[in-house]
Amino acid sequence: MNSHLRIRPFSPGFTLLEMLVVLTIIGLIAGLVGPRLFKKVDQGRVTTATTQIKLLRGAVENLRLDIGRYPTPQEGLSLLSKTPSDPALATRWRGPYLDEAVPLDPWSHPYQYAAPGQDGQPFALYSLGADGQPGGDGDAADVGVLPAR
Repeated sequence: MNSHLRIRPFSPGFTLLEMLVVLTIIGLIAGLVGPRLFKKVDQGRVTTATTQIKLLRGAVENLRLDIGRYPTPQEGLSLLSKTPSDPALATRWRGPYLDEAVPLDPWSHPYQYAAPGQDGQPFALYSLGADGQPGGDGDAADVGVLPAR
């Protein structure tokens, strides 16, 4: 017989059963913790949209102070970064009113601008939420000052 071959009675390592038990435990933990983490991410997006809308509303108010009126629905938020085509307005325009272009909402949709807004607001500035459609519930709900109905 070959003297180099030795049979070890005990080999360190994991059995298939031990590996399956560990994977099951990891799966259960991920199933319990995962949805809570994703809910926090979605709540963070709503908070981000709310904050961006407040900043955009401030920029629109600054624009109004300079040119004497709010942007029309046709001009929209682009008037914050582009000089108006009307020469009378262009002389009073002190923009751009944003450091960069108008941002997209946290769900990568453009912010919506309309006039007038609800409850006597002069304009509406809002995000359509996660689904990008008007209305909705939860994360898909519209965020901001909505248009008059």
